[in-house]
Amino acid sequence: MLPPVVAGVDGSPESLAAAEWAAREAERRGCGLRLLHAREGAPRRYPEASTEAALRHLARRALRRAEDRVDGACPGLRHDDEQVPGPATAALLSAADRAELLVLGSRGLSGFTGFLVGSIALGVIARASTPVVLVRADEEAGDAHLPAPDGSASTTTPYRDVVLGLDVTEACDEVIEFAFEAARLRGARLRVLHAWQQPSAFGLGPGDVALVDDPYRAEEWQGFLSAVLRVWRDKYPEVPVLETVVREKPATALVRAASEASLLVVGHRLTERPVGPRTGPVTHAVVHHVGCPVAVVPHK
Repeated sequence: MLPPVVAGVDGSPESLAAAEWAAREAERRGCGLRLLHAREGAPRRYPEASTEAALRHLARRALRRAEDRVDGACPGLRHDDEQVPGPATAALLSAADRAELLVLGSRGLSGFTGFLVGSIALGVIARASTPVVLVRADEEAGDAHLPAPDGSASTTTPYRDVVLGLDVTEACDEVIEFAFEAARLRGARLRVLHAWQQPSAFGLGPGDVALVDDPYRAEEWQGFLSAVLRVWRDKYPEVPVLETVVREKPATALVRAASEASLLVVGHRLTERPVGPRTGPVTHAVVHHVGCPVAVVPHK
């Protein structure tokens, strides 16, 4: 049996949107859904027993609201729920270890300012060994699809592109496979984007100055990208692929490309730094400013 898709639930609008998105993803993957609520500890100034009972009641209410949202979106989907003690980051990381993927909510401020991502979500993304998907509060099923001929939202039209941000200098199989599989499950086109920037003349050696104005640099990156994707095109022949190379900052290019996407996929290298795990600058930028769901796929 496949591991479940797990959705973190706290009763907020963004977590309810995440639960619904997770339910649709579980249906696509043919696995179950687990709704998870992490209870924080009771404040010491209150009687422990009565506070614990109140916390359980609030958790049960949040889970019931999420269950109603899931049943309305995906009737018949197999799902269960679980209450676990906090702290929330540790509880979600533990659940992620046993999940197909973990889905969390983030407050979408607007199409321009994007996600307001809290410390819990960022802490989970930085450490999780399982892909983590962030979903904004106003995400609806029709947002993943192309509009109907009259311009209205639809869930019966084809899916929008899945966009993969890929650095061809350190392409990782886990990230690429996740993106191809996401596109296959949706019957969508996969747009693979590599963004590059011209090196500064101040950082080049005497024999490298010509690289600054090399008109063939974009063609070289295009060739590298095609070479990296060749084996994956063979493995997923049913997935149409659009390879795109742009001369731009990666975060800027990805935010623009994701504006018309059903899902953005980026990688996150798991490393232990002296100050603890962190997200990289591109991942940090896209999870704050991209409007569509963002999948952050960990890799070594």
